Amino acid sequence: MEDWMARSKKPCQTRTRRLVLVMGMLASVVLVFRSFSFNTRSVMPPFPLLEMPVLQKRSPSNEDISSPTSMRVGEFSLLSDSTNSTQTSVVIEVVEKNKTSEVKEDNRVDEDGTNMDSDSDDDFEVDGDGDPDNEFLIDLGDGFVLEKIKGPAGYITLQKSKITKKGSFGEQDSVGKSSTSLVLEDVGVLNDVFPEEKNVELNDSTNPNKTNGPLPSSPPLVSVVPHEDRLIREKVDANANGTSIPVVSDILSKVDDMGASSNGSVVTNSVSTDVGSISLKKKKKKQADPPATMSEMNDILIKNHASSRAMRPRWSSAHDQKLLGIKALIENAPIVRADRELHMPAFRNISMFKRSYNLMERTLKVYVYKEGSKPVFHQGPIKGIYASEGWFMRLMEGNRQYTVKDPRKAHLFYLPFSSRNLEFSLYVPNSHKRHNLVDYLESYVDKIVSKYPYWNRTGGADHFLVACHDWAPYETRHALRRTIRALCNADITDGFKIGKDVSLPETYVRSARNPLRDLGGRPARERPILAFFAGNMHGRTRPILIQHWENRDPDMKILGPMPPGVKSKMNYIQYMKTSKYCLCPRGYEVNSPRLVEAIFYECVPVLMSDNYVPPFFEVLDWDAFSVTVEEKDIPRLKEILSAIPEERYLELQNGVRKVQQHFVWHSKPVKYDLFHMVLHSVWFNRLNQIKIR
Repeated sequence: MEDWMARSKKPCQTRTRRLVLVMGMLASVVLVFRSFSFNTRSVMPPFPLLEMPVLQKRSPSNEDISSPTSMRVGEFSLLSDSTNSTQTSVVIEVVEKNKTSEVKEDNRVDEDGTNMDSDSDDDFEVDGDGDPDNEFLIDLGDGFVLEKIKGPAGYITLQKSKITKKGSFGEQDSVGKSSTSLVLEDVGVLNDVFPEEKNVELNDSTNPNKTNGPLPSSPPLVSVVPHEDRLIREKVDANANGTSIPVVSDILSKVDDMGASSNGSVVTNSVSTDVGSISLKKKKKKQADPPATMSEMNDILIKNHASSRAMRPRWSSAHDQKLLGIKALIENAPIVRADRELHMPAFRNISMFKRSYNLMERTLKVYVYKEGSKPVFHQGPIKGIYASEGWFMRLMEGNRQYTVKDPRKAHLFYLPFSSRNLEFSLYVPNSHKRHNLVDYLESYVDKIVSKYPYWNRTGGADHFLVACHDWAPYETRHALRRTIRALCNADITDGFKIGKDVSLPETYVRSARNPLRDLGGRPARERPILAFFAGNMHGRTRPILIQHWENRDPDMKILGPMPPGVKSKMNYIQYMKTSKYCLCPRGYEVNSPRLVEAIFYECVPVLMSDNYVPPFFEVLDWDAFSVTVEEKDIPRLKEILSAIPEERYLELQNGVRKVQQHFVWHSKPVKYDLFHMVLHSVWFNRLNQIKIR
């Protein structure tokens, strides 16, 4: 028995020693951890989460148009210590927006109240450069946005960026009035800003009975929620059944109470809360650059045609040599002294245009990619204000003179997509997220690149697209940036490249069967109204126009939205047919269908849209048949128009009637019509961009 007990005792002692060894190792780890925590005078609390707007991500496929999902892309922690008396403020910086651009829902109505298949008042604020890729995280309204949070190691900038960028929150968006959220939960992303060995403590100055200490075990949520039409930051205790305790009762009221600093450039104010000291900062608006004049845009065109930035082909092609020879022929075109078909004063150089157009008819071949499925590809609107992209697509794909089936014979390659149908098919209403639209087009380009060699030869410089939706510049500015883009939204401050891109006329087609219905207007001497405008209050310019001129002068027929109905629509048309000048102020974007409507009804258009490149700018001289008024001169509008001599007005109105042929669609294209003018401008800009060495 004793021998058996001795033998069984040895394994027990071995197990005991192992257990003691393991316990000792665990104790050592605990001691080391506590020593580390003591040295840094902090303990690791549960991480609070910042609840932000949902980042929607859609799969780029025709079939997938289901509800969006959220992405979790980052988190930061605030550290506190019950023994530490030193206070470090957490600084939240609020920055005044200096420019806005809107993501809008497509339900705009025209002057008679009918749907124009366009955009609504659903604003989407972005930062100063108008780039949705760089949107501020939280829109507080009244010109303020939440931009930065400051920790002991520096600022966390709340801007759109990739998660791989250190110190950023990844992709975010501005806050709407929905309760959806984006949860940030990747501590590693922010190690450079809030390192563990540095202490970020909370100044609990609003509750004197509460001592500083670790945050509660259940992480509180910090959210932005709507309250009385304003945004409030609230602390929501996860263990209190959703009970809300305001951190800042109304952050905007604090902003309103800010006092100006000595130099007036930066205004600051500090607000104490139960989670820390929050500093608000309002930066002075950045001085906007003056709008580009027609003369300055002319200089840009000449410069860009003289020194192209297009990519040199990766390998040579016989087509390149031929196109260079055609370019030389155009530059040395014989002088045209008279022409029965064209209005010579309306062209920059009638001789070069005639030579270029004739050579296009004899030479140009276009390959239309067959890839892509409807409705985004090979189908576009032919009625409404986006009809330009649909009409061109229909006529290009059905054309036998210019299109070829063998891409090796093509000089240009057409990407037949509809920006309107892309938005209609993939955009989630009220989401304010458009990244899935960009991803969809990028996947299409990847498919083209993998199947054909032609894109890679020039980087897409000999490819072109025709898009009329307001979002087209954003959707195409990345993967399609080197292509020739025919865009209705031709804004030089939003990526439009004069001399490469083409300004596409925005045509409001009321009858798809008869796009020429109601064409024409009264003779010049039978137009008693000096100036006319009617429309909805989209954008920044129209409210100013209404403020200064609505019901102020009997010669100026300036109206707001006209009531719905057929009668109202006919009144709108009659006003255009009987007015000398038709005002074309910008809406949300620089373009407006009124420009082509004015020409359609033989009314002299008045361009009131800074930095807008008018259609076919590379060949037409708009001073021959239009008037340009800068937005700042709206209060002087009547003075400017009345100062135009009658003889000059008659020249302008005659010019409008002569160029009308270039701004109308035909079921079967005719020479010099809108289809041919778009195609010619693409051809002409390609000739001036081509490089071979």
